[in-house]
This record gives sequence, structure tokens and C-alpha cells, in this order.
Amino acid sequence: MHEYGDASRLTFEDAPVPRPAKGQILLRVRAAGVNPVDWKIRSGAFKGGLDFPLPVILGFDVAGEVERVGEGVSRFKKGDRVFAFLALSRAGGYAQFAVVDQAEAARMPDELDFARAAATPLAALTAWQCLFDKARLEKGQTVLVHAGAGGVGHFAVQLAKWKGAKVIATASSANSDFLKKLGADQVVDYKAVRFEDVVKDVDVVLDTVGEDTTNRSAAVLRKGGILVSIVGDPDPAVFAARGARAVDHLVEPNGAQLARIADLLRTRELVPHISLQLPLSDAAKAHTQSESGRTRGKIVLTVD
Repeated sequence: MHEYGDASRLTFEDAPVPRPAKGQILLRVRAAGVNPVDWKIRSGAFKGGLDFPLPVILGFDVAGEVERVGEGVSRFKKGDRVFAFLALSRAGGYAQFAVVDQAEAARMPDELDFARAAATPLAALTAWQCLFDKARLEKGQTVLVHAGAGGVGHFAVQLAKWKGAKVIATASSANSDFLKKLGADQVVDYKAVRFEDVVKDVDVVLDTVGEDTTNRSAAVLRKGGILVSIVGDPDPAVFAARGARAVDHLVEPNGAQLARIADLLRTRELVPHISLQLPLSDAAKAHTQSESGRTRGKIVLTVD
């Protein structure tokens, strides 16, 4: 990306192969995940927050094989199959080669192909950190996941169910069966009803939608409940009036947590869903689809 703007700003061209520094690995990328944060950065929505020296290679989810290790790397060796969520300050995933800090990466399960591995890190880590680190979700509690069929949402539904929670998800009616297969106990069609009219006494809300959904969610929380938002700007006073609280969260790379997620992928207690798979050269098309807001699960770019 040489300048901010629409999807046409992504150009498919040659770039130098990066060199791994101390504590880093050079990954031969086989697949790269596409996330909303990618096109939000590209559009300039985060200028002043996530600024990159241009040109920049976008992409934060990668899966592939270790090509080379930098000084001090002990966890990985050449040929290892790994996946990783790259730091938001660095990016670089939409390429044949990417530099990865060893602390960001984990070994891929042998049972997983590169596409499904690349679909996992950012979204699954977001769901994990929101539900378990921020909300402290426990067995027997009730969680409401907004946009349950989306990238973060479909992982959150599965993780909450694995934890032993009752899971409610908002989605369109077209995604109801999909979410029930993932473990949702109740699916609320947000186009047909207002979720706060049919959902009550929830322990945890995971907000991946934002706008008015964020503060409207206060009405469904029990006293002592919590909303964790990855997109909105919750009004603390609205939640305090309900005896609840609200926090926001920006996902962080975490290789140790990703290794735990890998265990769930291995046993198929967590299954990534890919709705669209395109070659790297079609990154602009992938962005256009992601921006439509109608993606079920994840979009992945494959790298030859």
C-alpha cells in the first residue's frame, strides 16, 4: 500500500525479502488471514493511531514454514510449520515472506492446513482475551456474542461453549443454523427484534459491532455483569446505572495463548470457518468483501 484510500490502493508487486532480527524468524508464508482492521488501516480510519511509514505491506495473520531463524531463537527451527498474529505496529502478512517475533508464534497442529491456520490467530486471540482475560468468563455463566457469525464472533461462540457457558448470539436468520452447529444455545435475529427485548440477565457481553449496539447492551446485563468491546466506545455511566461495567480491548500477540488455541484446533473443539479463499494477488477483492460486512467466518489469501 503506497497511499491510504479504497481497495484499489493495494498493489501486487515485488518487494525485498525482510531479514529476521534477534529473536525473530523469517516465515515463508503459505496463507494470510484478512481482518477488518486491515481495511480500516488502509482506508485511513486509524490515522493518528496506527500509522505506518509508506509503502507498507498489510496483514497480521500468517501461517507457513520457518525459512530462517534470527539470533537467539530457540523455540523454532527451519522447516517448522507455524502460525502467528503479527504485532499491529508491524504487519507484513500479505507477502511470500514475513518476519515474526518468536513470542508471537505457535506450532500449527498437524491436522490443520495453512488456510485454516491463517484464519485463526487474530480473531481467536481476540475472542480468548476478551472472554477469559477481560471478562473472566466461567462455567455456567451466560454470554451474549454480538455478530456471532463473524470472524471474532464465531470463535467466541465456540470458546464460550467449550468453557461451559450458555451462549446467546445475535446474527441474521441466515446464520442461525450455522451458529447452532457451533454451539450457540440461542440465536437472536437482530433484523427482526431488538436483542434487549428478548435477552436478560447476561453475565458477559462481547461487542464486535459498536455504534448504538454497545450502550444498548447495558440493558441485558445482570448486576455485576461486564461488556467487553473491541469496536465501540462504551459510556461507563450507562453501565454503572445498571450495576455493571464496560471495558474495551485491543488484541495483543501471545504465542502461549495461541499454543493453547492450537490444542483446541487439534481436537476440533475449535473449528475456523472460511467463507472465501483467494490468491494473494486478489487482496483488493478480499478487502472489498470484508468491507461489505456480510462475511461468515474468515477470508483467507493463499500464497504460492
